[in-house]
Amino acid sequence: MPKLRMNQAIALALREEMERDPTVITFGEDIAEAEGPFKTSEGLLERFGPLRVRDTPISETGFLGAAVGAAVTGLRPVVEIMFVEFLGVALDQVVTEAAMMHYLSGGRLNAPLTVRASCGSGLGFGCQHSQTLERWLLGTPGLKLAVASGARSAYGLTKAAIRDPDPVVVLEPRALYGRREDFEPGENAVLALGVGELLASGDDVTIVALGQTVGIALDAASEAKGWSADVIDLRTLMPWDRDIVKRSVARTGRLVTVEENQLTGGWGGEIVSYVASRCYSDLRGPVMRITAPDVHVPYGSELEAEYLPSSPYVAKQISELISTDKVPGHWWEDAR
Repeated sequence: MPKLRMNQAIALALREEMERDPTVITFGEDIAEAEGPFKTSEGLLERFGPLRVRDTPISETGFLGAAVGAAVTGLRPVVEIMFVEFLGVALDQVVTEAAMMHYLSGGRLNAPLTVRASCGSGLGFGCQHSQTLERWLLGTPGLKLAVASGARSAYGLTKAAIRDPDPVVVLEPRALYGRREDFEPGENAVLALGVGELLASGDDVTIVALGQTVGIALDAASEAKGWSADVIDLRTLMPWDRDIVKRSVARTGRLVTVEENQLTGGWGGEIVSYVASRCYSDLRGPVMRITAPDVHVPYGSELEAEYLPSSPYVAKQISELISTDKVPGHWWEDAR
């Protein structure tokens, strides 16, 4: 099979799950006739028809609410949110309705709803369309949250989300939609939610990455001079794989998270807090987070490229950490 772009892998996962399970439906803005703003539903309308593949009005609150109702009454809806920021106007439907349905019904009802949303910087979409916003969802009981890092993980996570009995949000870094990856689709490619993956092995530091930063972390590790790293694709933030991180840190003695989000409130805070408190005796040095600064995502291409941690910057920060056993300052602190 030829290498698939990430958007093609998502469309394939949707098609296969709709063929496998007639209760799977999908809807969102421009996903039917236009086949999705990022072509992630290509061919689905022609294959399954307008009853199962539906365009919606520009009303996220309305169609997310409809999806919650459809999920509770026996369907498995997959809803596309064009940009993750648009989830904000309908967040109540996800965190107050879908995520609490099983609990509030005393276990009688489930909401097997999948919400897909594009996210992230790197394509010049400006500050209102370039955030990752995992922090909006973190800490919501009853909700699962996954982030794709390429075609293979997008395929496997999408299929797992659709099959899950609980509501799942899958974030898709749009800068990766056009990147190709070689993998074999099928049942063996379905990824378990809550399980991370060790993508590279080393001795000196554990690098935990997510989404777009997985590739950055791998490049940084390959460029490293004088040190080697375990690189972990966390894949799922709720629940996150504590075991794979603990095992790695027990061997390497150091932890670094590489995050696209801003420093304050970023997902890495939970990871480093856990490791610092539960794996203290294994650590050879301080834990470190490499993030974006606490500013809006810039529109200008040069500024946007500076906003997202680059692989040379990640390699430089880790080199300084290992050589000094001290956390170096962030680039924006040095620039003052």
